[in-house]
Amino acid sequence: MYNYSQQTDDYKRIEKAIHFIEDNFKSQPTLDEIADYVHLSKYHFNRIFKRWAGIGPVQFLQFITLDYTKQKLATSQNLLDASLDAGLSGSSRLHDLFVTFDAMTPGDFKKQGDGLKIEYRFSGSPFGECLIATTERGICHFGFVQKNNRSDALNPLFETWPGAVFCEKPQLIDPLVNRIFNLDQTNESRPFNILIKGTNFQINVWKALLQIPSGNLVSYQDIAAYIGRPNAFRAVASAIAINPIAYLIPCHRVITKSGKIHQYRWGSSRKKAIVGWEAAKKVSNGVPN
Repeated sequence: MYNYSQQTDDYKRIEKAIHFIEDNFKSQPTLDEIADYVHLSKYHFNRIFKRWAGIGPVQFLQFITLDYTKQKLATSQNLLDASLDAGLSGSSRLHDLFVTFDAMTPGDFKKQGDGLKIEYRFSGSPFGECLIATTERGICHFGFVQKNNRSDALNPLFETWPGAVFCEKPQLIDPLVNRIFNLDQTNESRPFNILIKGTNFQINVWKALLQIPSGNLVSYQDIAAYIGRPNAFRAVASAIAINPIAYLIPCHRVITKSGKIHQYRWGSSRKKAIVGWEAAKKVSNGVPN
């Protein structure tokens, strides 16, 4: 099984570098300046990026520029419909994760998870430490730890399922993390089942996010139009902001119409890192970007 401790450590440097770029975007810092900020030589910084993303920092940083995101938005006009028509057999979906939904019933809602057994685990990942929780009906929570604060990461899980029985279970979660982030190497075709609580509107929004192929970007307005509520893009943004299943429900692929990558529950730098990482994976897999 893949050990994500190295990638987790590498991510800390990458996130710090992206923070620095965000804070100094007007002066457009050089690669030497970015490497110096994270206390690495340019050579070592380049090596870490290639180990983490499969490409060097210069190419990676191009994937999170405003010019690049605007270009991706411009080509996404019919992306959602085309993706739905192509399904997972389409060439653009070959390396995507296959996710199925199990939404809570009104009766389930009233129980507040009473008696539900939830097994969870903190784990390393390519985007820092994460928290994944699962039930016999599927994954019910996936979030990232911010500022090394595990308590803050756990609170949303406990608050969402107040009546549940919680148990930390590494032997169940570790293989799941490996499948999520190492799909090409595991060669597994089983879907990821998820169990979610939300209004009908929220669930429709979250389902729509699954139609965005990896490495692509759409706007909040695109999602609103796709679900048949073109004027409800603010409500769409609110639903996306409380998405309980990071990465698997790819809310990171939705950005503002201006092309800016921000407004992410687990930090704008992490959102940029995931967007760039997915674009890099497409390049590594020989898919045109």
